[in-house]
Amino acid sequence: MAFQQALSGLNGASKAIDATSHNIANSSTVGFKSSVAHFGDVYAASLAGAGASQIGIGVNLSAIQQQFTQGNITSTNNPLDISINGSGFFRMDQNGATTFTRNGQFHLDKNGVIINDQGMALTGYAALNGVIVPSTPSPLRISASDLAPEATGYNTSSSFQGIKANVNLDSRSAVPTSAWVNGGAAGAVGAYTPDPLTYNFSTALSIYDSLGNDHTMTFYFRKSATAGQWNVYANVDGTTNQNVNGTTGPIGTLTFGTDGQVTAGSPINVSVSIANVQTSLGQPNGAQAVQTFPIDFTGTTQFGSPFGTNRLEQDGYAAGHLVGLSAGSDGVILGRYSNGQTFAQGQIVLANFTNPNGLQSLGNNQWVETSVSGPALVGAPNTSNLGVLTSSSVEESNVDLTAELVNLISQQRNYQANAQSIKTQDQIMQTLVNLR
Repeated sequence: MAFQQALSGLNGASKAIDATSHNIANSSTVGFKSSVAHFGDVYAASLAGAGASQIGIGVNLSAIQQQFTQGNITSTNNPLDISINGSGFFRMDQNGATTFTRNGQFHLDKNGVIINDQGMALTGYAALNGVIVPSTPSPLRISASDLAPEATGYNTSSSFQGIKANVNLDSRSAVPTSAWVNGGAAGAVGAYTPDPLTYNFSTALSIYDSLGNDHTMTFYFRKSATAGQWNVYANVDGTTNQNVNGTTGPIGTLTFGTDGQVTAGSPINVSVSIANVQTSLGQPNGAQAVQTFPIDFTGTTQFGSPFGTNRLEQDGYAAGHLVGLSAGSDGVILGRYSNGQTFAQGQIVLANFTNPNGLQSLGNNQWVETSVSGPALVGAPNTSNLGVLTSSSVEESNVDLTAELVNLISQQRNYQANAQSIKTQDQIMQTLVNLR
């Protein structure tokens, strides 16, 4: 009788409509992955083997397969909205239970932990003093503590310690006629105003003591009577230059070759007496008394062109508080501080699976691994076959709404056709009943 086949067809069409309706309902759900109903035909078991005229007894639902294709990336205003472009899942933790998701809508809880809307914590590698330490992934926590200051010459996290200076000293300059006099004529209490006739050029930058107080270090370049040589003097906060290296003379001498490139005298090692500087200005603050660091003049030239400062930088900085966050394509979460510094707060990890379709869906865009999916393969973004991350963006649902509406119409017709089969079988039975 065809009732059984038609009834299984109705059930199958209903399941297909359910899957399509579920896709349509989640067409605006961030990170959602559409699913497709797969069906298989059904045949009755034969006691003596299959016959040539075997007729099937209907259809059954084989599986609901999710389509882990890429969704569109949309920009947002939240720096902790993070999208995955490529393969992989965010690894989430809830009281020790691990789940996986493609929904990257995150925010901070009251303890600074990065969580999703369900309160699950985003996991990754922790950072120690701004350095990522790969280990067992754990919930990522953003520190709200102020960034401690670093004294110039003592910043171990920098690629260099001290000062880098790159200037051009005009080779056409004349040797000053006036002698350098201990930084110049006395001005205000403890301050000096160097006589412009005692030097050719000057430039300045900020340096920082151990408490993060900034001080202005000024360099004065005086052409020597010896060809290709320039004497370098310095003072801090306008005090006597004796507070640098404890001498009233130059802190060093730069020598240039006939091609105008510096050949000797760099770097110049200096020792700044912060205690004496503060005492001279009447502002003792208890910072480290003496700071020693090099001044690297690599790249400095003596060309026949006007004096110019091409580069001045130092490695110290004042204290700062956290003002913003961002995540790089490699998953490193950077904290931006009010002193202009950026420090790593942690690194997001991604997980991938040999068979993502073997994952078990828990709802709320969460999956858990099973024996069918295989174990999670965890690593940093943009390594192996894992995707890259984009901050201030989310991955939209991968549902093709137009295709789903067409599928809905097709499945509705399939349902109607199976209902027609039942109607036809009913008419046949009615004919048999009416036989006399």
